[in-house]
Order: sequence, then structure tokens, then C-alpha cells
Amino acid sequence: MMSGYRVAVVGATGNVGREILNILAERQFPLSEVAAVASARSTGDIIDFGDSGQELKVKNLEHFDFEGWDIALFSAGGEISKLHAPRAAAAGCTVIDNSSAFRMDPDVPLIVPEVNADAIEGYRAKNIIANPNCSTAQMVVALKPLHDAARIKRIVVATYQSVSGAGKAGMDELFEQSRNIFVGDSNTPVKFTKQIAFNVIPHIDSFLDDGSTKEEWKMVVETKKILDPKIKVTATCVRVPVFVGHSEAIHVEFENEISADEARELLREAPGVMLVDKREDGGYVTPVECVGDYATFVSRVREDPTVDNGLALWVVSDNLRKGAALNAVQIAELLGRRHLQKAA
Repeated sequence: MMSGYRVAVVGATGNVGREILNILAERQFPLSEVAAVASARSTGDIIDFGDSGQELKVKNLEHFDFEGWDIALFSAGGEISKLHAPRAAAAGCTVIDNSSAFRMDPDVPLIVPEVNADAIEGYRAKNIIANPNCSTAQMVVALKPLHDAARIKRIVVATYQSVSGAGKAGMDELFEQSRNIFVGDSNTPVKFTKQIAFNVIPHIDSFLDDGSTKEEWKMVVETKKILDPKIKVTATCVRVPVFVGHSEAIHVEFENEISADEARELLREAPGVMLVDKREDGGYVTPVECVGDYATFVSRVREDPTVDNGLALWVVSDNLRKGAALNAVQIAELLGRRHLQKAA
């Protein structure tokens, strides 16, 4: 076995890239070397790695040679991934990509380790593994134990997605608009299509011909790929004035009977899930409480009397963590356990 892996974090200066570096340090991922890689404009910047005081000098992606590196964690957007991920993969470096660029490629496994770890076996086809959309990741973690028990037929989900999902520019816009509204200054939208402060926007990503948005389409096709192609999914994805943490109201219809009590028992034991479900004031989790946590929180589990074998639940998770950075690092851990160390 190796003493550690050589890991490159691509997009290291962005929200998710920084979170990946934090989580690699927090989880004491076995590293022999770590590189912070980003675009030309960030080259030479210094960023912190963990609490140890270690600093990394940002390297230019255009000139970065992936030869001899074990894993590259990409979080720099789809266009950059399309350009540079195949180059890294061809150099023998396994890519874990956080963008939507490769998720629906049949030769690229789309992985949530608690849900479909075995699918990682297919990574060798292209030497690329995809990380799902943040909303999909937390939903399938919560639904997997219920699907195993009673077979899901249909999912109806409404999301309440924080502005950090739109990057630093989204967070800045919420902050500045909120302040400007209080002092009477202009609050013209730039990053979002409408005012986000004190408002909700039922529009994430671009519109498709059928009237859904690309974010909604991603939840549909990714859930089918990760969980089960037979499941019917309909989603409404909404941007809300929350800095970090995505919430979802999920209505599920099952083939077989399942009670709310049975669902709670399953969720209590499920990997990656934290059940917080007291039927009293404050007996549920909101985005503010989930920030910085690894878990996917489930609350408000109840039976849906409008369909046969129906349940409703509320799911909250830190979108920068389980929705992105944490899942990517967990994939890297899985890859190391199952594959890379065998070759070491």
C-alpha cells in the first residue's frame, strides 16, 4: 500500500474547491501531495489547506501536467471539465468531476457512495467518475433505504435551494441586495433573473422545450441513473434567499406498503442520514442548522393519504458538502479502498 495519494483539486479557489480542500484535511484523506489548480487569473494565489497552517500556491490548469497524479477532483464548471478532464484521465489520473458534463455518459459512473457504491466498477472505461447534482445527491441518500424496503414508483419533489449553489456571485448578490434594500439603494439583479433578497425564484439553470428547467431535468435523469430507471420523477426547483443548505419537500409513492413509523426506523439506521423528527415546535432541521455538517437530515416523515403507499418527508443538507465537496471526497475514499491501493 502507498503512504498516500497525489491529489489535484481543480477549481480550488471556488466555493466547492475550497470546501474539497477543507474536507480532505478534516477527514485526514491519505495524501502524499495535494495541488491547488485553477484558471490563469488565480495562478500564484495562496490558499490555506486545513488548520495546520499549510499553504498551497495555486497552479495554472492550462499548464498543469496530470502525469503521476492519482486523483483529480474537478469543480471548475462543465466547459472546463469537458476540456481538461479527458486530458487528466488520459495521463492516468482518475477524475472525479463535480460538473454536469459527464453525468449522463453511459461510460461514466454517477456515484453517491451510500447509494450505489458498486457502480464505481465502471470507472475504468473513461477513467472519469461523475458527482451528481447537489439536489439529487441529498434526495437519493434519504430515499435509498426506503426504495430498498418498499420500491419507489413515483417522486414529486419541490426544492428550496440556497444561493451558494450559484457560486460566490450568488452569495454576494443575496448579501448586497439585502443590505441595499434596507438602506434604499438599487437592488438590480445581476446573477439571478429576479430579485433574490426576500423573494423566491422558481427558475434554476436554463429552460427546456417542455417547460421544465435544466436543474429539474437533472434531478429526474440522475435519480433514475443512480437509484432505479423505473422511478418516475417530477421536480420543481426553486432558488431561495438562504446562503448555504438546500431543502426539499419530497412526496413518494411506493409499490408496497410502508408506514411512517417503518420509514423512520429505516432512516434512523441509514448511512449518511440523520433523522430529526419530533412532532413539536422546532423538532425538525432547517438549512441554518445543517451548515458544516456531513449528514443528510430528514424530518417531517408522515403518511400521504392522497395516494396508496405514500409518504412525505423534508430533507435538508449542506449543498457545498454532501451536495458537492463531501460526496467527491467520499468517492475518492471509495476509489482508494476498492481500486487504487490494489495497484499500489
